[in-house]
Amino acid sequence: MHIAWLGKKSPACGNVTYSREITNALLDRGHRVSFMHFAPENDADNEEPEEHTPETQDVTLPFLYKSTIYTVPSLRANKILVDSLRSLKPDLIHASLAISPLDFRLPEICAELDLPLVATFHQPFDLKRRNLASSTQQLTYQIYAPSLADYNQVIIFSNIQKELLNKLGVPNTRIAIIPNGVDSDRYSPGASNIKDELKAEVLFLYQGRLAAEKNVEALLKAWRKCRLPEGCKLAIVGTGPLLAGLKTFYGNDPSIIWMGYIADEQRRIEILRGTDVFILPSLVEGLSLSLLEAMSCGVACIATDVGADGEVIENGAGIVLDSHRVTSQLCTLLPLFVDHPEMAKIIGIKARQRVLDRYTLVKNIDRLETLYEQTMSQQWVRVSAF
Repeated sequence: MHIAWLGKKSPACGNVTYSREITNALLDRGHRVSFMHFAPENDADNEEPEEHTPETQDVTLPFLYKSTIYTVPSLRANKILVDSLRSLKPDLIHASLAISPLDFRLPEICAELDLPLVATFHQPFDLKRRNLASSTQQLTYQIYAPSLADYNQVIIFSNIQKELLNKLGVPNTRIAIIPNGVDSDRYSPGASNIKDELKAEVLFLYQGRLAAEKNVEALLKAWRKCRLPEGCKLAIVGTGPLLAGLKTFYGNDPSIIWMGYIADEQRRIEILRGTDVFILPSLVEGLSLSLLEAMSCGVACIATDVGADGEVIENGAGIVLDSHRVTSQLCTLLPLFVDHPEMAKIIGIKARQRVLDRYTLVKNIDRLETLYEQTMSQQWVRVSAF
């Protein structure tokens, strides 16, 4: 089938990773993908050039502003999108929603073109609404819910996310739960020299954006309070708006290694394979791909019970933190992993098995193909009825 994919290629964030992994997997299965994304009209975004084949085609939409959080399209973006869809004649549109005004126009556009419309809504959330960040995300859900009800299908990641959308008026018939999936062959346990490189006997890791909602400072406060033995290292992989401020307060600690953003996937896998404990202290999440990648590599994971992350590691596949008490709980947990290294090995084995049971990319794409076929069939029935 021919899928018109509307997603992001930059700047680096979870939406970009999701779009890349899913579209590549669809191409591997023989589908045709037209990737529609926001880029400057003069292509001055310095994105890497694409290799086009008969199965792939890029369509760039002009924008006024673009960030990891939201995108403001230019006035011409709507017309370019409509004209491109008329020309491409895809079987279905799949929008990986990027918080853009265009998201609210898509149901109307697709209705005019008689095209079935699927969306992935992976905005972070915390159902318990315990902080400012989670309240802001709740507002995003409230704003989006009326529009999501007009999509043919909305893909979400967990039952608790479904519960939230149901309360906001999105009917069950429009919701499909398809969790994120990770390539468990690529992300797998294996040899790594990262500990030798970092001179670490026990290696803890945070990997992700350095932004307020990720709550990294709670981890750094716990690390400073614990005063773990020499040889224990905390690697911070990623960048973001809080990087400079965090390094100002914690940059002098030789046990904290600031590795920056790492684009090379194999290098990230090498780091994960040599990590003892992965920590994700977020205040809000959807379903973290970084968490799944760490679990798939057999790493013991500690994560807050926000979004679907708590559901992923519950019942022994990881350790669940209360997002309201991250620092105090980590002060207890971090020394335990140092004193009892067997804990990390046991939890890591369970984490890997949890991914294999529920969160592989293969199962994700199987479910997605079935959803596409059902959605196109229902669209054909509706069109034939008129």
